[in-house]
Amino acid sequence: MKKILFGAMLAALMTVVSVPTTAQVSINIGIPLPPPVVFSAPPDVIALPDTPDVYACPDIGVDLFFYNGWWWRLWDGRWYRSRYYDRGWGYFNHVPRFYSSIDPGWRGYYRDHNWRGHPWSYERIPNRGLQQNWKSWHANQYWAKQKGYGVQNYQPRNVPRPPQQRIQQRQPQRQPQQRIQEPQRQGQRPQAEQPRRPQPRGEREEREGEHQR
Repeated sequence: MKKILFGAMLAALMTVVSVPTTAQVSINIGIPLPPPVVFSAPPDVIALPDTPDVYACPDIGVDLFFYNGWWWRLWDGRWYRSRYYDRGWGYFNHVPRFYSSIDPGWRGYYRDHNWRGHPWSYERIPNRGLQQNWKSWHANQYWAKQKGYGVQNYQPRNVPRPPQQRIQQRQPQRQPQQRIQEPQRQGQRPQAEQPRRPQPRGEREEREGEHQR
């Protein structure tokens, strides 16, 4: 009887303890994670033209991209990212900026080896080479400037080139020199013309007499 009572008390205690634990887990996993994608080997990628060095996995049916050191995956209208291509996904709460540069028809261009009417000799990049070189490729704009993404006669999209104009250097016009009057010092009054003192009559007559001699 004591064993039965002790077992019931232990079961009740476990139920009470497990309730908050389960609730905490449900809060942390409120947003579901995408199902895993099984790879028999690390996936190859291709560099997508007209993007800021975005790489795509063309051999799988899900959207899986590599950009700026992260793997990015779109699933069920939500974005996830990870440092690994097959695990460790974490929810990303908004659409990444690079996604707007990806052409929605890139899979068809890949299938036809043709990028917008130009032959496309894309290069399949092994995962090891991607991890070793993506930083230097990005810094040197390797795919856009040196490889042209493998697109024949490649011209960047949405990059308008300003027309070449001949710029003439104009000489500055000389301004006429103006005479600048020095400002009066503070407290200095302008000198007024002093009136002449009238001379006495006798002194004036003596001077006139001297002139007549």
